[in-house]
Formats: sequence, structure tokens, C-alpha cells
Amino acid sequence: MARKPSNSRPAATALRKAAKAVASKGSASKASTARRGRPVVEAPYHHGALHDALLKAAERVLERDGLSGLTLRAVAREAGVSHAAPTHHFDDLAGLVSELAAIGFRQFNAAMAAAGAAGGTGLEKALARAKAYVAYAQAHPGMYGLMFRTERLDMTRPSLHEAAKAAFAGLAGAIGASRQEQIAEESLSLDQAAAIARAWSLVHGFTMLLLDDRLSDILRRLPEGTDVETLLDAMLRSTVGRPPGS
Repeated sequence: MARKPSNSRPAATALRKAAKAVASKGSASKASTARRGRPVVEAPYHHGALHDALLKAAERVLERDGLSGLTLRAVAREAGVSHAAPTHHFDDLAGLVSELAAIGFRQFNAAMAAAGAAGGTGLEKALARAKAYVAYAQAHPGMYGLMFRTERLDMTRPSLHEAAKAAFAGLAGAIGASRQEQIAEESLSLDQAAAIARAWSLVHGFTMLLLDDRLSDILRRLPEGTDVETLLDAMLRSTVGRPPGS
């Protein structure tokens, strides 16, 4: 008795053809997207991971291309996501750079806190913090520059406000320790404020001169082997450790 032909083989063939057509269409669409210059994201980020990935991409763009090159589109390209992604997470460029600056301040604060925790006298700890300040700026010049560009930042954002406040508290504490007195950062005497402003002006000014390569002329006039850290140490020792009223 002849076997009755099965209908499953034509059906399976049709399914394979349909699947192949869908795969081909997807590949063509992906290739078309790539040709138009838009990134193809194979595996979408989790929402929280994308937020962090955008900030890391923003830091890379900042250090490579400078603040003028830091745009929402540049960050999206660097992260390999759609141009709308940074806006979705940070609203606008001010939001993005403010969150990035908050990260910078936290890194900055951690570096100085670690330096100040190494031990020694109050003056030695203050000097160690100052050297860590300069070293951070040398290692992250783009981030350091952004942190002090207040016209580009939204200082009302909680993360940035808290990180900047912590930086000032660390500075006030270090100056207080070097002067062997307690400084209440919310209520300063004129003498305490002058000591803080003097130390900050010295270190920040020195850092900016260094980053702009304006100290090379001074360094070449010094005895051979004198480096930037030696010059900074000599400058700070003559000013930071002054007792109250001096």
C-alpha cells in the first residue's frame, strides 16, 4: 500500500524560507544603518549601566578633545548609542557636564584624603594634600579644568553641590590642622578665611601655571635636578604653615 505524502515537508520548507527572509532583511537594515553613520548597538545597555557608560564616554571625550569638543552628540558617538540617549539621561549638556564634574570632585577629594591620611604633622599632611591636588590635575587636566568652569555647571545639582562642598571642607580641615586650630567651615573668622584663600590661591595658581607650561622658564633657572614637586614644596612651606596672626 503506497504511503500518503506528508504535508509537513512543504510546511517546514516554507518556514525556513520565511526565517531566512527575515534574517536577510535584518542584516540589510543593520548595514543600511551603519552606512548612514549611525552606530549599531548589538546588546542594549541596562538603564543604569548606560548612565555610567555615558559619563565614562564623556570623560574620554573631555580628556581627548577638550571642553569645546564635549557635546551630547560626541558623547553619544563615543558610547556607541543614539544621539537621544544623553538627553534622556541628563536633560541637556549642562546636566551631563555637571554630573561629570561631580565625579571629578569625588576622585579629587579621594586623592587628597588618601594623601592626608599618610601620617605626619598637620603641616606635613597639608603639604601632602597640596601635592595630591597638583598631581590629580596633571593626570586629569580636562576634568580639572571642567571642575572650575562654574559658568558651564549647574551647582544646584545635589551630586555636584555635595562633592564641591566636601572639597572645601577638606581644604578648611587641612588648613586648620596646619595652624593647629579647629576651623568651622560654615563660620570663618577673617584670619581663617584669609589662610584658606591664600593656600587655595597658591595651589590653584601654581596648578594652572603648570598645566599651561608657564613654569618651565623658572625651572630651567634652578639648580639641576630641581623638579616641580620640589618647587611646590618650597613655596608652600613658606606660606601654609604660618601661625594665626602672622
